[in-house]
Amino acid sequence: MSKTIKNWFDSGTPWIWLNAAAVSLSLIMVFGLLIMIAVRGMGHFWPSPVIEFDYTLPGKASQRVVGEINETAEVSLEVLHEAGIEIEYDKPWVTRHLIKTGNRDVLGSDFRWLLAPYMSKQHLPQDIVVLERREWGNFYGYLKSIKQNGQIVSNDTRSWDELTERLNRVEEIQEQIRDIEKHKIGSINYELEQLRLDRRQLELNNNKKPQALNRIKSAEDVFKQQFSELQTELASLYQEINRDQLVAEIMDGKQIEIPLSKIVRAYKPNDMSVLQRTGVYLSRAWEFISDEPREANTEGGIFPAIFGTVMMVIIMSILVTPFGVVTAVYMREYAKQGAVIRIIRIAVNNLAGVPSIVYGIFGLGFFVYFLGGNIDQLFYPEALPAPTFGTPGILWSSLTLAILTVPVVIVATEEGLSRIPRAIREGSLALGATKAETLWRTVLPMATPAMMTGLILAVARAAGEVAPLMLVGVVKLAPSLPLDGDFPFLHLERKFMHLGFHIYDVGFQSPNVEASRPLVYATALLLVIIIIFLNLAAIWIRNNLREKYKALEN
Repeated sequence: MSKTIKNWFDSGTPWIWLNAAAVSLSLIMVFGLLIMIAVRGMGHFWPSPVIEFDYTLPGKASQRVVGEINETAEVSLEVLHEAGIEIEYDKPWVTRHLIKTGNRDVLGSDFRWLLAPYMSKQHLPQDIVVLERREWGNFYGYLKSIKQNGQIVSNDTRSWDELTERLNRVEEIQEQIRDIEKHKIGSINYELEQLRLDRRQLELNNNKKPQALNRIKSAEDVFKQQFSELQTELASLYQEINRDQLVAEIMDGKQIEIPLSKIVRAYKPNDMSVLQRTGVYLSRAWEFISDEPREANTEGGIFPAIFGTVMMVIIMSILVTPFGVVTAVYMREYAKQGAVIRIIRIAVNNLAGVPSIVYGIFGLGFFVYFLGGNIDQLFYPEALPAPTFGTPGILWSSLTLAILTVPVVIVATEEGLSRIPRAIREGSLALGATKAETLWRTVLPMATPAMMTGLILAVARAAGEVAPLMLVGVVKLAPSLPLDGDFPFLHLERKFMHLGFHIYDVGFQSPNVEASRPLVYATALLLVIIIIFLNLAAIWIRNNLREKYKALEN
């Protein structure tokens, strides 16, 4: 028996099964993590039913509570007693629910932990209304009437249809206001700032020619006239959007008046079909992807963070590929192989293990303060003391991550160059090609799959980095995207938002932890999807290149 076991071990079969088990366990853990993130993140957008019940603790008055059951947990009686909650219960564990009651502007907080045994008369009122607001979070209550300029125009069963129509009108006006404030007025402010810098430049050059000053003055007058017209139009739109209000009753019987301009979405969660719920779900999910954040990043969308992450990765890829490829080509094709090259290879491999925050400190000191400060002195003196490139921005973030990931590209490219048969190089030289022509037309094309492999690894690491970015460009909220319609269109000096930092900010810096927790999962899922998408695109390009040059390698 022992000999049979020994032969079985000697055959290597146990190690094959052990490796298979390890791979299977890893896959289960990875897919389990992704499924958990997806369920918790995407489930947040589904409109949950809103319950109404009476909550009565022993010796205290009964309260009417309205809200969503957000979470359920078991808590021991000892923990409750330590918290000062004295209750008698025949079991050692008590079920409690985290109820999202909303109405933070009235109640002070929009989440409450309540004990299940003291929740009575639970039911799902069909006429309960959920209002998603631009400020103060969700509102839960009963619609009583609709007002126009302070006068009641509807207080009967037709109020809901009237509310829907007026909310559609408010949304159309909101789009016009957003277009004017963000695009038209934003462009005018940008042009006025450029004219101010032009005037300052003339002053620094002691250029007091009336012709140049008059040109700037004429352009400023035109933009100021346009700004005044847009301000008048905005005042009219704000008057229109603030015309309507609604009156709703909350759970303690108070009636609250809410301007419709403050409402993003309204629905009756207990009186909706599956199709209607799906419509609300898709609307909220699309808002999360395409809109800007609000309420300290705990509500709204994360489009600026998506855009900033993708833009930074693209710029980083454009910067890191030439540096990594040129370095690998020199070390493999031109440098004399000896002790110096071996030391350089060891240094490159060690750079891959340096903590990322060290790269962030280097980027802040060298790129931002030294390089950016000198660029400001040479090319943007009219803007000083306000820095242009001497402050963290997307360019310095991309360069910092390029340095962080360049060892990966160097190693992968050099490995690809080493796998190209020597006979191909010699055949090209024998046909009369120079070394540079051989390298450019034969060797590098065959090494492109290896270059893409290095780029894939670089993108996978760079897209998830957060620590260095906190020092060299990423911010909690960026008012302007790095890419817009104002010349020169790509503004490399601007700060930007990043999905990784957004997860950190919402998860650990948010004043409303319960509200932000589902967004952490949703944002993490989106970051994983973006990284997978970028990697799949690079893998597809690599596979096409590999097939293209496969015959030549053979």
